[in-house]
Amino acid sequence: MASILLRIGAVLLGTAMMVAQAQAGPWPGGRKAAVVLTYDDALPSHLDIAIPALDAVGLKGTFFLIGSALVPEQIRRWREAAADGHELGNHTIRHACPQANYPPARKLDTSEAYDVEMMLAEIRTMNTMLAAIDGKLQHGFATPCGQHMAGGVDYLPALRASGLVRYTRSAAWTGGKVLDPMDVPCRWFDEKATGAQMIAEVESAARTGDLVVLGFHGVGGDYLRVPGEAHAQLLVYLKEHADTIWVAPLSMVMDYAASRAGN
Repeated sequence: MASILLRIGAVLLGTAMMVAQAQAGPWPGGRKAAVVLTYDDALPSHLDIAIPALDAVGLKGTFFLIGSALVPEQIRRWREAAADGHELGNHTIRHACPQANYPPARKLDTSEAYDVEMMLAEIRTMNTMLAAIDGKLQHGFATPCGQHMAGGVDYLPALRASGLVRYTRSAAWTGGKVLDPMDVPCRWFDEKATGAQMIAEVESAARTGDLVVLGFHGVGGDYLRVPGEAHAQLLVYLKEHADTIWVAPLSMVMDYAASRAGN
């Protein structure tokens, strides 16, 4: 019965947040925009560069971890990051992507090799791993490669009904006012990104009163890496404009949007 009620609650919460999407602002403290900084894949540069840079300016990010990428000696550091206010999120165990994203010989980790039940089981298992790290019973989720297909079937409807995750961040930026907590869009940056480009995205959100979710893989290292200097420039800008721009982990922003649904 408790499981059924949890699933019903998750669906109702999602519906309420979608109804309130256009009225998400004004943001806390009368700020003009909300910014969420997200980092994928549990990369060493997150621990070595991104988190220290965030801590230096008093900002917190959301880090989506892949179970198979977690290194035992890094667990303590991820636990400390969570204790310091950074959010840990679910990015599955094996990060199954479409076959087109992988070499032809690699088949086991492709989304075509999964079915919906397998994908939800993997998300459930990753939740358990995250709870062992940060002690939290609920986590958000980021879709591997920005898609939510398993064996040719969209697993997002089943995930919505399962109550397994608080929200789902996608990889594609679609624009518009619709804020679906189970398919939150993201604006991505990689090697070609400049600090000015990232700041421009934030300024655009401030002009329209919107939420903007920014996505990164490597920061100053690893792959698809945004230059460390550009990332630092963005953080300095956000700190200097803290009175007009709200920066918070994604779960906090989703909770705020849900709270406004009843207003």
